[in-house]
Amino acid sequence: MRAAPRCLTLVASVLACQPDESRVTVEVTGEALTSTSFGDASTAGQTAPTSTGEATTGEATTGEATSEAPTTTDDATTGGPGMSEDEVLLRRAIAGEVDAGEAIRTIADRGGLPVAAASGGFLFACLCGQGEWTLGGDHNAWEPTPMAQAGALWWIEAEVAEPDGSLYKFHEPATMQWIADPYGRRHGYDDFGVYSLVRASAAHLERWYAIDGAEVGLAEPRDLEVLVPQDGSFTHALYVHDGQNLFDPSAFFGGWQLMASAPTNTLIVGITNTPERMNEYTQVPDTLDGQPVGGDGPKYAMLVDGVIRPRMEAAYGPAEKVGTMGSSLGGLISLAIADLYPERWDMAISLSGTVGWGSIELHNETILETYQQAGKRGFVIYVDSGGEGTCVDADADGIEDDAPDSFDNYCENAQLYAILQSLGYTPDSDLFYVHAPGAMHNELEWAARVGVPMSIFAGL
Repeated sequence: MRAAPRCLTLVASVLACQPDESRVTVEVTGEALTSTSFGDASTAGQTAPTSTGEATTGEATTGEATSEAPTTTDDATTGGPGMSEDEVLLRRAIAGEVDAGEAIRTIADRGGLPVAAASGGFLFACLCGQGEWTLGGDHNAWEPTPMAQAGALWWIEAEVAEPDGSLYKFHEPATMQWIADPYGRRHGYDDFGVYSLVRASAAHLERWYAIDGAEVGLAEPRDLEVLVPQDGSFTHALYVHDGQNLFDPSAFFGGWQLMASAPTNTLIVGITNTPERMNEYTQVPDTLDGQPVGGDGPKYAMLVDGVIRPRMEAAYGPAEKVGTMGSSLGGLISLAIADLYPERWDMAISLSGTVGWGSIELHNETILETYQQAGKRGFVIYVDSGGEGTCVDADADGIEDDAPDSFDNYCENAQLYAILQSLGYTPDSDLFYVHAPGAMHNELEWAARVGVPMSIFAGL
């Protein structure tokens, strides 16, 4: 492909022409590289949410999806009979016997916050910072109750008569801050931003923090945001990239709005991206304006298949069918993951996938060539794009990505669709292709058509 200094064709699908400087220095296909900060989602000046019972309809979580920490009969210094390991640990942090930050992170990695106490109440805790922090929620009619301070740790033990679907937040009166629990497990979104949940049985979101990729050679940790279906019951699991754009209505272009389109039988694991997104979501190196970029895709694929997936299966149970999905470079890495682990994945979904990567300024092997050489495999494939254009291969490198009037990776995905048919994939059986003429390369467009591949996946 030509090496052009301006924002055209495939380059336009990798680097935005005019990124929003207020959000991020560099954008990749309109997707901010900065993660949404969970604890900062409710900003200063917000009013307290008014619980009407409607805020959690279809958006609460199951207490069974992730088990509580095991109980112990060990009479620890601050423990006692019937206390869970998480309660013992948190009470030790309150007593100053262990580091509060380490205790909070350990609990968030196990049963999650808030911690069910042996007394029948719940222990809420937060490293909220300066101020005079309080707890407000459905359980106290949003009349904030003062929390106690133990060093850097703010905490309170509260009775919650009906924990299922009970919303809560932390409140600092002087600054008028209302924040969701920064290390809470269960949460959702409403007109006031993100809220936390004590427990829940309806469909909801759960968060897992700072998943470490060091063992596969990736330095940046990342969070997971998981949509858990009603009562934690599911048959399908879908691992989706650019996770901060999937559920949060304040995400770029309004996000994918998956809470509205997710099938009821599907657990959705959103994997947030990192500042290394362009390297991690590309299976081979390429160059942009002469600068080398990419090639860590196999490491990221190993993280998803060998670290994140086993961890989610341990927490929620295995699914009968497992797929991976993404857009732009996220679509590319979805296809790469299925290629690398073809016996492990039942479906790969790519929306506006940057499938010409490798041939922007170099000619490394593209995913089109990889799939052509591999032949037909057993997993189902969905590819799509918006855009349009006259598809030509002016530089004779085998990739039809040289049309000046093409956008949203239209030509490359049309070529991939033709290649897959030639390998024996059958349209509307194990191969699905959608072209949305004129559709642009952003989350608004992907939200409009993501229901199509998710419905196909849910029906496998």
